[in-house]
Formats: sequence, structure tokens, C-alpha cells
Amino acid sequence: MKNYTTIKDISNLSETIKGAILLKMNPFELSEIGKHKTLVMLFFNSSLRTRLSTEKAAKNLGMEVMILNVNDAWNLEFEDGTIMNIDKSEHIKEAAQVISQYADVIAVRAFPGLKDKARDESELILNSFKKYATVPIINMESATAHPLQALTDAITISELTEKKTPKVVLSWAPHPKALPQAVANSFVEMMQYLDVDFTITHPEGYELNTEITKDTTINYNQEEALKDADFVYVKNWSSYTDYGKILSEDKNWMMTKEKLGKAKFMHCLPVRRNVVVEDAVLDSNQSIVIQQANNRTYAAQVVLKQILENL
Repeated sequence: MKNYTTIKDISNLSETIKGAILLKMNPFELSEIGKHKTLVMLFFNSSLRTRLSTEKAAKNLGMEVMILNVNDAWNLEFEDGTIMNIDKSEHIKEAAQVISQYADVIAVRAFPGLKDKARDESELILNSFKKYATVPIINMESATAHPLQALTDAITISELTEKKTPKVVLSWAPHPKALPQAVANSFVEMMQYLDVDFTITHPEGYELNTEITKDTTINYNQEEALKDADFVYVKNWSSYTDYGKILSEDKNWMMTKEKLGKAKFMHCLPVRRNVVVEDAVLDSNQSIVIQQANNRTYAAQVVLKQILENL
């Protein structure tokens, strides 16, 4: 693996999942592989699980870790040919090359603006680092994708499924803020690689990018979609067609114990209690969100392992 910016960078998904589970059983087995190697983590946006789990993963492999909240440093310019006489002090061309001298691997987290679809889909920040950095790049969530979370989800389902082909449902839920499609996008792509019976359910108007969903089943009737589900992944996202807009805050789409049935409940966290999902679900033994969060470390660790092996 040279970079991990999309789940398409995984050459063998089943072996990668198995590798992550083995690392979970013995996290320090490969503590020498990252010796004298440095991971630089750049945060253009806030993080809890991604930040801590990725740092822990790197240290489990013996790496040194440096973290920079980019917005606390210089404002970076990403456009070519710009006259930098206003608020931008440094261009990505210099910044990426300089950081590459301090790092063996660079991890980047940068959310979308949710105002300009074309700009967000260009993945300007992530792709600029890929273009100008001279070391591997890891995506810690970008404008359109969260491949570390998607790998985590695949690991979690693989660990906990009791069926050869479990039924997995991605359900939209209400939220007071306009949120990105990144987690949903990557989850959809990951489920298309797994041997699962997969359905997406959401209100009309919340269709994701059809280039991502492809021929995945979409059901606008949530309760019908949830019938006989084994895993229910709940996530809010803003409209893709009416880009970045909140079209509905229908409280009837909140996940309840009754609607969940016997399924296991998944969410990437953080989650708004009694808005996205009721307490009765989160506090039940059907909720596997804590196990999911724990697997963030081993998803990042197996990615770092494969990148280090390729250096």
C-alpha cells in the first residue's frame, strides 16, 4: 500500500481485515516495524476517535507521532497562480514538501465546506498533499470519504456476524446540523465489497451520489428496510442533490429499540442522544458503538503496517 486515501487502495480486503483482527489480539507484536519512523498528523478539523486511535496505532508499531492543528499555524493557499497578498501566508507546494522532510507518513483530516459541490468533490486539500508531498498520505476523513472508518466498520461486522451473508442497513437519521456525506459514502463503498445483503434507507431528497451507490437497494420506507436486519448503521448526512442543505428533520427517523428489532446498532460517533438514536438503544447490549470505536485503532494500525512495509 502506497497511500490510503480511499478504500480502493486496499489490495486484499479480506486479508486486511484478518490482519487487523490479528493485530488486535497482539497489538505490540510488530512494535519494531515503525522504529525511527515518524507519522505527522495534520488536522484542518477537530477529531477525537480518529486522532487518538491513529496516534495509538502508530505508537503500537513503534512510530513517533507529531500532531499539528493546521488552523493554529499558517493559513495555507491551495490554488495555483494566486497572488498571496491577503490572508494566506504559505502555499501547499512548499508546506507539503517541508512536512515530508519531517515525516515518513502524513495523515490529513479536512472536512468539506458543503457549499460548493465541485470544490468539495475535487478533494483539493487531500489531493494537494498527494500531489506535492513526497511521502505516503493517509485520509483521516476528507470532503467525500472516511476510509479509516469504513475499514473499522468492516472489521466490526466481520468480527460480530453470525451469518455468512448478514443483512446490513444504512439508515439516515435527523440532525440539527448539516453534516457531510463522507462516512455514508465510504460505508456504502465498503459494503459493496463485503458479502452482505445491503440496503440504504432515507427520506426522499437525501439520495447519495449515484456514482457511489450504483445499484445498491434504496428503500424510502425505514421500517420496511429494517425488517430482519442483522446490523443497522445509523448516520445523518445533508442533501447531495440540494447540496449541503437540511431538507428534513423528521423525528420519526430517529432510531428506536422497537425499529431496531434484534439487530446490532452501529454508529461512528459522536452521536446525539434522543435525536439520532434513543437512549434505550445506546444503553442496550445491542449497541456495538464502543467496540466499533475500539476497532478504529486496529484499522489504522493495519493500514500503517502495510504502508511501512512498502517504504
